[in-house]
Amino acid sequence: MNYKLVWFVPREALESTRTAVFAAGAGGIGDYERCSFYTAGTGTFLAGVGSDPSVGRIGREERVSELRVETVVPAERAQAVVAALIAAHPYDQVSFDLYVLADLDE
Repeated sequence: MNYKLVWFVPREALESTRTAVFAAGAGGIGDYERCSFYTAGTGTFLAGVGSDPSVGRIGREERVSELRVETVVPAERAQAVVAALIAAHPYDQVSFDLYVLADLDE
């Protein structure tokens, strides 16, 4: 079983987060490594009391230029890959999704 990991990151942290998840075992498709896709968009958030925003300030809604990054993760590496992403990401709360991919060979 494989997962699709999707995360949102400011452009300046793209390569550090990609490198971290690839080193932890993500991004392999057949004979290819470091496979990913990314596209630009706008993230929004309102930092609450107790947060430590790396962008903006508490109590003010922010709009931030971010990249949506996607890669494939083998199930047995999922926990390590997510931990590597969180360690490499500049935000105090990392926004990510982990989707189960259908295996059509079954």
